[in-house]
Amino acid sequence: MNSLITYFGDSLEELRQVRWPTQQQAIRLTVIVIGFIIVASIFFGVVDGIFSEVIRLTFKP
Repeated sequence: MNSLITYFGDSLEELRQVRWPTQQQAIRLTVIVIGFIIVASIFFGVVDGIFSEVIRLTFKP
């Protein structure tokens, strides 16, 4: 039980040392992540469409 209390105490001490991002930084990073997700989704959608078409033409009855 003592080790559990020590663990939580140490965890809180570490959280006090964290340098949290400002609101502006958090917004900017969120926009970057969402933009990357959109670009990656479009890319993988196009690749999937190309592969689907190639497979459809290859195994055309």
